[in-house]
Amino acid sequence: MIHFFNFLYRHRYDIFFSFLLFILVVFMVIIFPKEETKYIINFMENKTFDIRQNIISKDKKVNQDIVIVTVDDPSYEYLTQKYGDWPIPRNVYAEIIEYIQSQKPKYVALDLLFINSLNRIKGSDDKLIESFKNYANTYTAINFDDFPPEMRTPPLLDDKIKSNVIFESNNIYPLNFLNCRMILPEIIGATSNIGHINTPKSDDGFIRTIPLIVSYNNDYYLYMTLKLAVDYLNKYENQNISDIYVDSNNNLILGNRKIPLTSDAQVILNWYGNNDAENGATFKYISFWEVIKSIEAKQNGETPILKDNLFKDKIVYIGTSVFSLSDIKTVPTSKYMPGVEIHATLLNDIIDNNLILKASNFHNIIHIIILSFLASLIVFKIRSVAVSTITISGLCLLYLYYSVYIMAKYNIWIWVIIPIIVTVIVFICSFIIKYLIKSRDFEYTYKLATTDGLTELYNHRYFQEQLRFKIDRANKLKTSFSLILIDIDFFKKFNDTYGHQAGDAVLKQVAKTLKSNVRSEDFVCRYGGEEMTIILNNTNHDDAVNIAKKVCSAVASKKYQLTPELEVNVTISLGVATYPFNASNPTELIEYADKCLYKAKENGRNQVGFID
Repeated sequence: MIHFFNFLYRHRYDIFFSFLLFILVVFMVIIFPKEETKYIINFMENKTFDIRQNIISKDKKVNQDIVIVTVDDPSYEYLTQKYGDWPIPRNVYAEIIEYIQSQKPKYVALDLLFINSLNRIKGSDDKLIESFKNYANTYTAINFDDFPPEMRTPPLLDDKIKSNVIFESNNIYPLNFLNCRMILPEIIGATSNIGHINTPKSDDGFIRTIPLIVSYNNDYYLYMTLKLAVDYLNKYENQNISDIYVDSNNNLILGNRKIPLTSDAQVILNWYGNNDAENGATFKYISFWEVIKSIEAKQNGETPILKDNLFKDKIVYIGTSVFSLSDIKTVPTSKYMPGVEIHATLLNDIIDNNLILKASNFHNIIHIIILSFLASLIVFKIRSVAVSTITISGLCLLYLYYSVYIMAKYNIWIWVIIPIIVTVIVFICSFIIKYLIKSRDFEYTYKLATTDGLTELYNHRYFQEQLRFKIDRANKLKTSFSLILIDIDFFKKFNDTYGHQAGDAVLKQVAKTLKSNVRSEDFVCRYGGEEMTIILNNTNHDDAVNIAKKVCSAVASKKYQLTPELEVNVTISLGVATYPFNASNPTELIEYADKCLYKAKENGRNQVGFID
């Protein structure tokens, strides 16, 4: 733990920079995304939801009390042959309702719109209307749309099918519709068990959510299944639900259940997988034609196809599953799901209190921060690029597993795409920062290893390395270079007279003068004590001598500050050697320059020396 905090302290500025970079990434990706970026991210996030649903749906079991009676393809063919063109006479639905109700089901819900009047068979509508009057546990549907009033006059709906909704939350804005497909007024007069069945699609054509509450003409209307669910909870769980109440946290309160709503009063469905039900469906499906055949068999005193009491204590949904009737939807767990099964799924979710809750932005950002911190830590703590990359990949896979677990265990939908994107970006940026740090540390270490701490000139070891390198290069390219050996005149006198600090000051200032009077590609080095050298790249002997004289004059012409109150003049003696004319190896080159330097001292110093 101590090493960890020491690590944080040593790299506090780099970690702070990483954090600022992370905030910038979040700001760019989340706060102000372009519409195209937002669409792509939402599209990808929805797909991860679908994948998670497909994974967890296989382990979920449907409520065995929910049964679907469907007009499937065989039923459609049978009905059109028997009754002619679609739609079939409504007395057929009345007979089916009577047949199912005779077995004492809990509820019957028709995912069908009985609009306009069918007069082909006299009294057909009347029989259906009578069924709704006779059975208080039977439900049917209306549908809202946005057809312009000029095309269809928006009808006024009876108060009995409106709902009193209390919103404590100010963040809920139910979908508002301009028009309504009106069903038979007599049905509305016969029952209040009427709810809408609007199922809006996402941008990608999938249905993931259901609007439990919608607005029309400034009134609120409930989804048909929600009305049924309220009655179910009141009767079978003694919940005593009267008004529909949405709390300040956007939860629809149904007795002891909190149903999480989106900002437009929709719920995110938790889908069910194939549980060995018939025809590859989730719930138990019964074909429409089998029910009609069973009705006819009972009327004729024959043995029916369906067993008696099949619908006893069941919740029965009646709808269509034929492509040609346009009620096939695409959902996360199926490309082809009948709309009636979506209603059954919603009811199952409400009964099981199993609807999906989207995690708040705050909690999602916490996940991003944790992942980003771990990504940076992995990069800075693990030396191997391969190992850190594998570790980050494992971290992302672990987060994906965590997102599936959270959805399966707690019905919570957390972000996946943005956290993974940000983690990868932080990972890459951390690598860049790490190698910038390494580069900076390397440069610093290299400088320590090659530079004299006092004069900031290259040190003796680096001088020897460069000298060998220059000789090898000159031999290969058939070029020459020169060496200037320099000694500060009477340097011991400065130390003895003014002290070693004054001597150090002279060394530093002379070194600075030397560097400022040579080219950038030349190397100025401290050879040892008061001796310094200059390696002159691609320089012949005559040019080297001229440079040496220039340096000598530059040093002599300056005043050097020994103390705040004391300035002195300093001179130097120099010797020049050129490779390969004066030597064949480094030792000979230094010896030749040293002899020239000695001649300069013999001849009075403050000059460039030459061998006669």
